[in-house]
Amino acid sequence: MSNAGAGGSAHGATFRVSHRWYCPACKRETVTQGTLREIPFHPCPQRHGMTIPMTRAGQKAKVELVERGDYIGTDHVQTDPQGRPWQSVVTTRDDGQDVAVFAPTAQLRSD
Repeated sequence: MSNAGAGGSAHGATFRVSHRWYCPACKRETVTQGTLREIPFHPCPQRHGMTIPMTRAGQKAKVELVERGDYIGTDHVQTDPQGRPWQSVVTTRDDGQDVAVFAPTAQLRSD
């Protein structure tokens, strides 16, 4: 007899693995199905409304926004409702750290 993994089947049954997530800043929770390759993000009211990643439920973490420290010039960068430019969001856990970067948006001009 074989065991079926995520998305596999045993005797015609299909199994889906659920993953629970939460935001360490605002405590919002969500559940996803499937693999862990796609981390859910959400606009966090505790982090100036910026879109930040969620953390697996039960895992301690700290989420910090990093303000842009370089010259912005004519770049189109991510800003909060007050106009503060943000460079990235850093999630620190006991077992490591992840960084999501808010890259400037490209523009196309047609003259």
